[in-house]
Amino acid sequence: MAHISVSTAPAPKGKQGFLGISFSQWILISMVVGILIGWLAPDFAPNLKPLANIFLRMIKSLIVPLLFSTLVVGIAGHGDDMAKVGKLALRSIIYFEIVTTLALAIGLFAVNLVKPGVGLQIAPDTGSGEEFQALASRTPTFSSVLEHTVPQSFFEAAAQNEVLQIVFFAILFAVALARVEGDSKKTMLDWLQSLSDVMFKFVGIVMAYAPIGIGAAIGVTVGKSGLDVMLNLAKLVGTLYVSLVVFILVVLLPIALLARLDIKRFWQLVKEPWLIAFSTASSEAAFPQAMQAMEKFGVPRRIVSFVLPTGYSFNLDGSTLYLAIASVFVAQAAGIDMPIGQQLLMMLTLMLTSKGVAAVPRASLVILSGALAQFGLPLEGIAVILGVDAIMDMARTSVNLLGNCLATAVMARWEGVLGEGQSEEAAA
Repeated sequence: MAHISVSTAPAPKGKQGFLGISFSQWILISMVVGILIGWLAPDFAPNLKPLANIFLRMIKSLIVPLLFSTLVVGIAGHGDDMAKVGKLALRSIIYFEIVTTLALAIGLFAVNLVKPGVGLQIAPDTGSGEEFQALASRTPTFSSVLEHTVPQSFFEAAAQNEVLQIVFFAILFAVALARVEGDSKKTMLDWLQSLSDVMFKFVGIVMAYAPIGIGAAIGVTVGKSGLDVMLNLAKLVGTLYVSLVVFILVVLLPIALLARLDIKRFWQLVKEPWLIAFSTASSEAAFPQAMQAMEKFGVPRRIVSFVLPTGYSFNLDGSTLYLAIASVFVAQAAGIDMPIGQQLLMMLTLMLTSKGVAAVPRASLVILSGALAQFGLPLEGIAVILGVDAIMDMARTSVNLLGNCLATAVMARWEGVLGEGQSEEAAA
């Protein structure tokens, strides 16, 4: 089999940045500037939205070719043993289920301890009732998520950035390609490797624009809601943020220690995509940077290109913890006493329906609406949460990103190949 080289374009970072300022520092500067613009010039801030949308659209435009090429080459080009792929998939799913269940448990404990919804009376909002009923009706069931995983058209899935469907198609395509012999296989692998190399260079170009897009996104958010959004429903926001910190310290950190990861180096590599995820509240925006960070950490590309995108649908730690807090918060705000048994049943429902959540428009609201409707809780509670949802979305998205990067490194350690990614990069 032909040797498939592995190389990645360096992400814009480090001490050699523009005007001597590193990429991470430019992101922080842009966030501060965005907040100031949104606060001091709220009428002007909406004009920044096109700048933010340009960044997100550029990111979305590279997701499919980058994901498809790296995943196919990773499976078909770096080993003919398909049993390895099945073993990796099984281990990943087991890991995802354990970690997301722990996230739900921490969220459930926190919301019952702090009781952020007690004392807040929900008044039915006749203007939004139909909208939230419509959201609830779109809530996916386990069977619908399973069916939705299989694309009826690759090009339709690509056009809509359906990550889970692209992963499914790419895996089947890679397995079929691995069974091909001769020049056809070499030609296709060489072409996909070339596409992957080009797309990583593409990432570098797009990331050079990131500080502008991120600053604009922050400015629009603050301009629309004002700084009061930081204070509105502060107890709910504080509960979520503290719970996420506890989750990181009690679950993710011990996992990293058990996996014997270099935590300091891991954070140095992950902090840039983490900042992007936090500031844009978009997992997609941070995806290319996260892939590069994990390869630099020493995770082989075949692991990165499988675990990371799969985790975007099955390992949303921050989102599942948020759903636990938000659903019980609505019950508390409505004055509805939910026994712990019913809360556990609702958590089980959320654990199942949140799988594949990344493929659903307005994902967290859709899942939350369905859970509220199913357990007889007022959908008007979502209208209350929407006031601070943007702030909570930033936190849960960044933890999703952190959790998926950790899962990628842990799977590489579990497979006994952590560090091989560095040797491959050096050999290329």
